[in-house]
Amino acid sequence: MPRIAYFGPSGTFTEMALAQLESSGTFAGPVERIAAPSQGAALDLIRSGEVDGAVVPIESSVEGSISATLDSLAIGPRLQIVAETELEVSFTILGKPGTALPDVRTLAAYPVAAAQVRLWVARHLPQAQPYTSASNAAAAEDVVAGHADAAVSTALAGERLGLIALASGVADHEQAITRFVLCTRPTAAPPATGADRTSIVLELPNVPGSLMRAFAEFATRGIDLTRIESRPTRTGMGTYRFYLDCVGHIDDTAVAEALKALHRTARIRFLGSWPATSATGTPPPSDEASAEWLIQLRKGMADL
Repeated sequence: MPRIAYFGPSGTFTEMALAQLESSGTFAGPVERIAAPSQGAALDLIRSGEVDGAVVPIESSVEGSISATLDSLAIGPRLQIVAETELEVSFTILGKPGTALPDVRTLAAYPVAAAQVRLWVARHLPQAQPYTSASNAAAAEDVVAGHADAAVSTALAGERLGLIALASGVADHEQAITRFVLCTRPTAAPPATGADRTSIVLELPNVPGSLMRAFAEFATRGIDLTRIESRPTRTGMGTYRFYLDCVGHIDDTAVAEALKALHRTARIRFLGSWPATSATGTPPPSDEASAEWLIQLRKGMADL
């Protein structure tokens, strides 16, 4: 039975994402779920050999990329993304039995969750002081421990801890979605499906035009970049890594050519090619006709 880590404790949206991957047939059978206290800790369990894979959040439609996940994937021994899933995210305000919303003076929340319910809290709990928790499920645990009167959490965490829902379906934005990825040790990429995502991390030489030239490797080949983000390397002021997602698969000729070209001039970390849950752009152009023309040309048979 494979051991799969997830950003815990039990009751987080990440555990729900893991359950969704299980039910979709991503794994050959049942898995042993291993809770980890952070995204980085979950990924490090792969590197240490304690687990076979890890599920972590990587992007929110409301708050953007999850920086803790990106940073953890960029440093240390390389890991690879092999699958993804998406969840519509809304929160439940949990409290101990007998608590009502007007009673709430302190509200525990994971920072990413707090940002997604800021307007709702200002409107319905203006008296509540924030209490920072390590995760959505940890916020519920903080209520049980007496650190806060209520928590921005999940219904699953409330069920497991004996808390009651003071409000459900809480979100500032309708249809907020978070994307989660399954990471493993480096392996062959899943077969191309025609609706794939490829992700890389670039460290470019500090010379004029290096970023423009990197983007041009994609643009000239008709590759659709769907995410471009920079994060500091934390090694000095003005030094950044660039995280790029594109439509396509490493087995697509255009994507493979772009990666080879980048490898000649930049430090590149391949994070994986895998089936995308939802289409986000235009697939790279096929080179079948050009490849056949070249074969015929080499045989002395082609004209134009």
